[in-house]
Amino acid sequence: MDYQYVTDIHHIKKYLAGAMEIAFDFETAPAKNHRQIPFAALDPHRSEIVGISLSVKPASAIYIPLRHQRGKNANIPAVMKLLKERLFENSSVVKIAHNLSFETMFLYKEGIVPKAPLYDTIAAAQLTLKAEKEFRSLSDSGLKTLVPELLGVDLPAFADVTQGRHFDELNPEEGAALHYACADSDYAFQLYHLFNDWFRRYLPRHEEVVRNLESPTAVFVGMMKHNGIAVDTLLMYQKQLAAEEKLTELRDTINAIAGRELNIGANASTADFKKFLYEEQKLPVLKTTVKFKEAADDEALILLKSYCKKEKPEMVPFLEAVQEYRKWSKLKSTYIDGILAFVNSVTSRVHPDFFSLGTETGRFASRKPNAQNWPRKDNDPIGIRNFFCAKDGHVLLDFDFSQIELRVGAYYCRDARMLDTYKSGGDIHAQTTAVIYNIPFQEAMDKNAAHYKERRSIAKNCNFGVFYGLFPKGLQRNLQFKAGLDTTLTECEEIIRNLKAGYPELTRWQNETKKRAGFQEYSETAFGRRRYLKGINSRDWGVKSYWERCALNTPIQGTAADILKRAMAIMVAGLSTRPYIKPLVTIHDEIVFEVPVDKVDEATAFIKACMEQRILAEFDVPIVAEGAVGLRFGELEELA
Repeated sequence: MDYQYVTDIHHIKKYLAGAMEIAFDFETAPAKNHRQIPFAALDPHRSEIVGISLSVKPASAIYIPLRHQRGKNANIPAVMKLLKERLFENSSVVKIAHNLSFETMFLYKEGIVPKAPLYDTIAAAQLTLKAEKEFRSLSDSGLKTLVPELLGVDLPAFADVTQGRHFDELNPEEGAALHYACADSDYAFQLYHLFNDWFRRYLPRHEEVVRNLESPTAVFVGMMKHNGIAVDTLLMYQKQLAAEEKLTELRDTINAIAGRELNIGANASTADFKKFLYEEQKLPVLKTTVKFKEAADDEALILLKSYCKKEKPEMVPFLEAVQEYRKWSKLKSTYIDGILAFVNSVTSRVHPDFFSLGTETGRFASRKPNAQNWPRKDNDPIGIRNFFCAKDGHVLLDFDFSQIELRVGAYYCRDARMLDTYKSGGDIHAQTTAVIYNIPFQEAMDKNAAHYKERRSIAKNCNFGVFYGLFPKGLQRNLQFKAGLDTTLTECEEIIRNLKAGYPELTRWQNETKKRAGFQEYSETAFGRRRYLKGINSRDWGVKSYWERCALNTPIQGTAADILKRAMAIMVAGLSTRPYIKPLVTIHDEIVFEVPVDKVDEATAFIKACMEQRILAEFDVPIVAEGAVGLRFGELEELA
């Protein structure tokens, strides 16, 4: 291995001369007052770049020490200036990193946003197969896992090299430290070529997904991770106290109605609680668990409450108290205790981990805390979104795609009514109301018409489920649990029958998609992201039906996810010249930013233009991004 320790700026220039593909990796260590905090080296607000390794060809790398306590260090301003110009912001050089979002956090701290072309080898790993029809997971994609498996080289563990020390305590001139640092960029460079060869041989469109979607998205994720979102801890502690008092009050109410002290636990799903429902009160088992035991989840309680309203009304207050108990228990455990546990003491913000390949369709997942389970803006009765706020002199800007999955569905099924509705800026829910009830469109739009709210609720549930092969029973359950509507199975059958008759191309698309998926045994998004459908040809109807729904779900939900990532990629290209726009979090189809009060108009124009760009030449359905602004996430007002 040609691994070199370099501190001279001219030597660095010479090494990079003529290189058009450069892999890089950072070694980090905690700042002086954070050295006892676990994993502080991974937090850009508690740590610093100790050194940078660069590789321009296989088996070759240089390590540039910046902040080591032993040995000679390079001139930090000179190195960062050179690399900013020669590498990070050079649009002619492919920037390669393994877990690009991590490096981006530290570059962003320095005021640098890496520019395309970009290549994240950890994303590439997750888009290659580890077995027949099985993609690698994130846990299969670490450098220490991939290099032995694919290149036949065992890499030393960080703990073995550092032996309990931080990386800046090592002498970078010594073999072990130098080899460890250089190997990270060297093998990222080698994996870059290995994966691209694999893509070109087996799955060419996935290389495009890595380059054009996942790698720029990794930069956007790094920026969000660095920024985080401010939380009002005082409000949260007030809510925490209120929740504890409310839970005590509800436990007393539940026990009083039950006539004895029930051990209901944190979520009212204990054996004692079930015993009270099904043995002592003799309530019917209306839902079972996957192990065919009596269920006592939210859905089961809704069914039991509906039953008791007719057959045992004295139990309704008990069930309502339990539902309220569960609501406050979740508020406390998930949205107060669960978020407070991850407030960064340096920034007073939460900085969720985002995983852009966290689901099989390509949608985001997140943790610490899980931002994907924060309530939607139209379903936040407790006011959880008000925990999140803008810093002084700034506002939150929230943009989301209007009905993006329905628009993608219209693009796929090519139904004339759907396409005309979106191209003319019409109301798809009113159009569906007109279709399933055989009424004029104007009547479906009329808010004063008889049954307007109920019909529109039914239409919305149809729209959000029918593309995925919704059955009458499924529609009936959705209407009951999501809209609070009691609809007979016969009515649901008629609704779906009318829907298919009114949107004839929908059924054709569903049938063709399932047939093609059965032949190919995979489904794809409009960008070519593939998902294998392992049980699509199963003889078990339940298994086959599940995978057929996946075949319908993936092109729509996956393409919607790709559209979000494409918007992020477009934004990354312009955010380096707009440092006042701070991306904070993404939740489902939303992206939240923080901007100065006097920059709202400029930021809005930029973000909206990026999100509404035509993503593919053949995608002819207008994409609409809707924005809202405010000081608190739960009190946003729609932009005009």
